[in-house]
Amino acid sequence: MTRLRLAFMGTPDFAVPSLRALIDAGHDVAAVYTQPPRPAGRGHRERRSPVHEAALTAGIEVRHPGSLKDAGEQAAFAALGLDAAVVAAYGLILPKPILDAPRLGCVNVHASLLPRWRGAAPIQRAILAGDEETGVTIMMMEAGLDTGPMLLKAHVPIAAETDAGTLHDALAGLGAELIVPALAGLADGSLRAEPQPEDGVTYAAKITKEDGRLDWEDAALADRQVRALTPWPGVWFDHEADRIKVLAIETVPDAHGAPGEVLDDRLTIACARGGAVRPLRLQRPGKGPVDAQAFLRGYPLPAGIRL
Repeated sequence: MTRLRLAFMGTPDFAVPSLRALIDAGHDVAAVYTQPPRPAGRGHRERRSPVHEAALTAGIEVRHPGSLKDAGEQAAFAALGLDAAVVAAYGLILPKPILDAPRLGCVNVHASLLPRWRGAAPIQRAILAGDEETGVTIMMMEAGLDTGPMLLKAHVPIAAETDAGTLHDALAGLGAELIVPALAGLADGSLRAEPQPEDGVTYAAKITKEDGRLDWEDAALADRQVRALTPWPGVWFDHEADRIKVLAIETVPDAHGAPGEVLDDRLTIACARGGAVRPLRLQRPGKGPVDAQAFLRGYPLPAGIRL
C-alpha cells in the first residue's frame, strides 16, 4: 500500500474511527482540521470536538479555523503538500481552492447510499423515512452538496428496532473500514469514481427541534421519530404548560380513538393512522426520566383527555 500524505477534516464522534483507521494504516496525517472549540455544559467552558481530542492523543497538529474562505487559510492548506484530504462530517464548506489543493483531491465519508440522503442529517432522515437499508458512500468531493462521483459503497440494514445511536455507530465503523481501501484504489488507479445516478436523489435536511413534535397522526412515524431523534433533539408533546419528552415508545396497532386521545391507564394514545402508541419512558420538565407507570403516578394523564 502506498503511504499517502493526508489532511483529515472532521468534527464529531462519527469521524473518529476513520481518523484512527488512517493512522493505523500508516498514512502520514500531516494535519487535522476540525470545528473550533465551543462553549458547552453548565459552566459554558470551551470543549474540543471528539476529532480534536483524538488528534491530540495521536500527536497530530490540529487546526480549527472558523472558515476556509480566507486566502491565508487556503495558502496554509496548500502548503501542506497533500496527496489527498479525507473529510468526514467536518461541518464547513470547502471552497474550490481547498478542493483543488491535494494531488488526488478530497475524499468524503458520507453516511448514506448516495444519491439518497445528500446533506446534513442522513442517519436520522433514513430512519424517519422508514428506509429498510442505508450505508456508507466514499465519494470524491466537488462544489455541489454531496454530488461527487463515488469510489465505494457498503450497505447496512435498518431493522424495526434500529435507533440513531446504533446506526450511527455501525456507519462510523463501516466508514473506517472503507476509507483505507478507497484511498489505496484511488492512489494506484484500481478504483475509478463513478458518477451518481440522476434518479433517486433526496436531501437530508438539517434536524430541528420541531422535528421531534408528536402530532398523533401516524403511529409508525411516532415510533420512528423516537428511534431517530433520541437523545437529540428529543421527541415531545405538550400538555397544558408542560413539554413532556418521550424517550421510548411502542406501537399498539389494534387500539383506536380520536388522534391524541388517551385510551387507558397505561397511557395508550390514539393516532389518526396505524392504531395507537404507548410511551414507555418519559421525562417531565425539571425531572429525571422514568418509566410510564412511575410518570403517571406523579403526573396523571387520565383516559379520555386529548393531548
